[in-house]
Amino acid sequence: MAATKPGKLPGKHRRPAERQATYGEVIAIKEFRALWLGQGLSLLGDQLAQVALAVLVFNRTQSALATAAVYALTYLPPILGGPLLAGLADRYPRRRVMLVCDVVRALLVAIMAIPGTPFWALCVLVFMVVLLSAPFSAARAALLPEILEGDKYVAGSALQNMTNQAVQMLGFAAGGAVIAGLGPYRALALDCATFLASALIIVAGVSRRSATVSADGGKPSMWTMTSAGAKLVFGDRRLRTLVLFAWLCGFYVLPEGIAVPYAAELDDGSLPVPVITGLLMAAMPTGTVLGAFLFSRFVNPSTRLKTMGWMAMLTCAPLVVCAMRPPLEVVLVLWVLSGVGGAYQLAANAAFVQCVPPERRGQAFGLVQSGLLASQGVGILIGGALAQVLGPEPVVALAGVAGLSAAAILAIAWTESRTEIIAKVHTT
Repeated sequence: MAATKPGKLPGKHRRPAERQATYGEVIAIKEFRALWLGQGLSLLGDQLAQVALAVLVFNRTQSALATAAVYALTYLPPILGGPLLAGLADRYPRRRVMLVCDVVRALLVAIMAIPGTPFWALCVLVFMVVLLSAPFSAARAALLPEILEGDKYVAGSALQNMTNQAVQMLGFAAGGAVIAGLGPYRALALDCATFLASALIIVAGVSRRSATVSADGGKPSMWTMTSAGAKLVFGDRRLRTLVLFAWLCGFYVLPEGIAVPYAAELDDGSLPVPVITGLLMAAMPTGTVLGAFLFSRFVNPSTRLKTMGWMAMLTCAPLVVCAMRPPLEVVLVLWVLSGVGGAYQLAANAAFVQCVPPERRGQAFGLVQSGLLASQGVGILIGGALAQVLGPEPVVALAGVAGLSAAAILAIAWTESRTEIIAKVHTT
C-alpha cells in the first residue's frame, strides 16, 4: 500500500475544492452580456422616466397627492398581476416574452411622451408599462440559470445586483439635471429608446429557445399554472423558507421609506435636510454593492449557504441601535452594515434555483417578486404611519427587532433544510 504524505488524506477521502466563478468568466458569455447590458440600459431609462413623470404630473396638477399617487402605481401592478402574468415566461419562449414586453412598453412610453396626453391616460399607461415588467423580469430570471451554470449564476447575479444598484443611484442623481436640460417629454422619449435598444440587444445576443411548457392542445391555463406555482413554492419546506428569506427585506428596506423625516430629526444645521436624506438613502445601496462583491468573490458556495442565516440577521441587527438616537455618521455606518448583510439574497436566490424545476422557474420567480414588492410596500406604509406617532428612530429600531426575530427563526429552519442543497453544490 502506497504511503501518503503527512497531513494528506487519500484521494478518495478528499473533497474537491469548490470552484468560484469570476466576473470575467461571466462577462465573457455573450448571452449574459446581452441580458446584463439590456437590463442596465432599460433600468437607467426607467429611473429618468420616474423623475420625469413626477415633474410632469406635478407641473400639470400642482398636486403632491396626485404626484404621489402616480408614483404608487409603480408598486401596484406587479403585486396584482405579477403572479398571473409571470406564467407567460413558462408558457412561451422566454426570449420572445422579453422582446414583446420591450416593444410594447416602448410604444406605451412613446404615447406618454406626446405633449398634452390627459392625466388619466398617463395613469393607465404607467400601470400598463409597470405591469409588463412582471413577465419580462420573470422570463429574464428564469433564463439566467440556463445561461449561467453552477457558481457562474451567483457571480452573474451579484454583477447584475451591483449594476442595478449603481444604475438606480446614477439615474436618480442625474435625473434632475437631465430633465432640466431635456424637459420631461424628451426624457420619456429617451426611456422609450432604451426599451427599443434593450430589444435589439436581446435579438442580437440571446439565442432562441423553445417554450418549457408543451405548445400542444394540452397547454394548461394561466390560472392553472399560477395555482400550481403557488403550490410548488409554498408546499415545499425548503422553497417556503427561501421565499420568506427573500421577503425579509420588508423589514430592512423600511428605513429608506422614512428617510426624509429621519433626516429632519438628524438636522443640526450643518447640512441641508435634502443632503442628509440623500446620504441616508444611498447608505443601504452602498452596503449592498459592497456586500454582493465580497460575498460572491471571496466566500465559497457552500459557506454562503451555511452563513445565510447569520447574514440575514445582520441586515436587521444594526437597525436596533437606532433606538439610541446616534448621530448621522453612526447611522450611516449602521445602514451600510445592514446593506452588506443583504448579500445573503444571492445565496438564497442560488438555492431557490437549485430547488425549482427549470420548466416552473418563470412562475416561481414571478410569485417571489410580487411578494417582494408587496412586503416592501406594506413595510414602508406601516413604517410611515408609525413614524407619525412614535418618530422615525423608534420605528427603525422596531423594524430591526422584528426583522432580527424573524431572521433568527428562518435561520433555524434553514439549518434543517440546507444539507441537500450544499451536497448539490459539491457535485456541480
